[in-house]
Formats: sequence, C-alpha cells, structure tokens
Amino acid sequence: MRVWRSLLFVVGNQRRMLDKVTELPADGFLFDLEDTITPEEKPLARDMIKEYIPKVVGERSWIRVNSVPSGFLEADLEYFVGTKGLAGFVVPKMDSEQDVLTVDRMMNQIETKRGLTPGSTPIIVMIESANGVLDSRPVMMAAKRIESMVYGGGEDGDMNVSLGATWTSEGPEMMFVRQFSLVSARAAGFECPLDGVFANVRDPEGFRKDTELSRRLGYRGRTAIHPNQIEDCNKIYTPTPVQVDYYTRVVDAFNEALKRGVASITVDGKLVDFAMAKTAQRLLDHMQAIKELDKLHH
Repeated sequence: MRVWRSLLFVVGNQRRMLDKVTELPADGFLFDLEDTITPEEKPLARDMIKEYIPKVVGERSWIRVNSVPSGFLEADLEYFVGTKGLAGFVVPKMDSEQDVLTVDRMMNQIETKRGLTPGSTPIIVMIESANGVLDSRPVMMAAKRIESMVYGGGEDGDMNVSLGATWTSEGPEMMFVRQFSLVSARAAGFECPLDGVFANVRDPEGFRKDTELSRRLGYRGRTAIHPNQIEDCNKIYTPTPVQVDYYTRVVDAFNEALKRGVASITVDGKLVDFAMAKTAQRLLDHMQAIKELDKLHH
C-alpha cells in the first residue's frame, strides 16, 4: 500500500522551489508541467524536473503531465517514461473513460518500445469537471495502471468553472461532487483517495478545518500548494494514538475470539464482528504504510 498524506505541487521551471524539495517532509512531490507552465517554458521545465527527480529519496516524485487535448501530453510521456525514481504521472482533466484509454495506449506504446512491461508505470487521475465526476467510476476503472485519484475542487479552479457554483468548503455548493468523487474512488478500490488543493495559503486555520473535513469524508491525503501546508496534512491524515490503540486491541481481541469459534464480541462496549475487525485492520495497515514513509523523512 502506498499513501500520500501530502502531495506538494512544485512548479517545474522554478529552481528556487525545486531546490527546496529535499528539505521538505512531504510524502510526495508533484512536479508540474501543466497549468503553472507556459507553452514556451515546457521543454525547459521537463529538463529541470528530470534533473531533480534523482535527488528525492524514495519513489516520491510524481509529475503532473499535460491533458489529452493540450497537444503536449505525448511529448511529456516520451520524455519521462522509465525515468529512475519516478513514482508515476498525475494526469489532469480526465473527463471520460476514453480519455484514460488514450493515455493508457500512449503509455503502453512507449513502455513496449523501452522494454518495460506495459502498464507498469502508475498514474493518478484528476477529476476536474462535471462530466469527470459523473463518469468518475468508469474513469477510475478504465486502466489497471491507475493507482488513485485527485478530486480537483480548488477554489476558482476547473471544477468551479464547470459547475458554475460558488466555492465553499463545508457548504452544499461543492459537497456533492467532492463526495461523489470519493465514493467512486472507494468503489474502484483505491486505498488512498486524494483531495484537491486549498487555494488560500494565507488562511491556515481554514486549511486545517477543510483538511479535517476531508479526512472525515474519507480522503486519506491531499495535494498542497505551499510548504506551510505539509505539516497539517501529515498530522491530520495520520490516525491518532487513541485510534491506533483501540483498533490494535480490536484486532487482538477478535483474533482471540475466532480461536474460540466466536465472531461477535465487544471492545470498550462497542460491537465487533468481521466488518469492524476489517475496518480495524485496514487502519493499522494504513498506519504501517505511514511509518514506512516517515522513515524517508528522517
């Protein structure tokens, strides 16, 4: 299981930002070739990103490539498929199953040409439009290489434009698409669905509240746009010591009960059967993946 509580956007052609990546405790870095890079600067950004990927310990380097309609995607993939240390690609504006199949076909051809197993390079799909939300389950299940998704619901972003809705964090305006995307991700079997950015970097309290809401909804990490958001992401998306203690006792007690032929017990006054035990084990597995990540930060 791979988890990313914090996936930090890094503008691909800004050396000042690139120089900081080795010092930051983000679970992953999202080097950007898309909306933050002008067409003229994309070749330079590719070169700079390729220079920095080997400097990141562990496979924590993702690249947000350009969208299918942009005309830049194939060049992005040709340049980076097979790069040592690359975790995979984040593909924006996945509006339909056909979009995913187009990307998958491109990548299969490049992987085959380079002697790599077709489908071996992971991707994360970004859901950023009304159509992408309504088709999100087929989108997320269209290719085996898809490892997770990002709900692209940042303030004044593409999702806002598509919906014509006013952006709010907790209100009903954006909640349906945020929850629907999460439900599709869970239906697709993703262990670490990712929430999108919180655009106002001068509102740390708002960011914390929105991230706590995100965790309650079922997201297990999010994309971030500023280093000062990393610590809150890592803390909020990490199970608390109280949770870890309780679920450890649940698993232990349930396993002991099974040895006696019993599959229904109580722990701290709460019913535990197979479903609750599965929930407990899932959280403990998630926590173990976080511990492995934290080793890379130190």
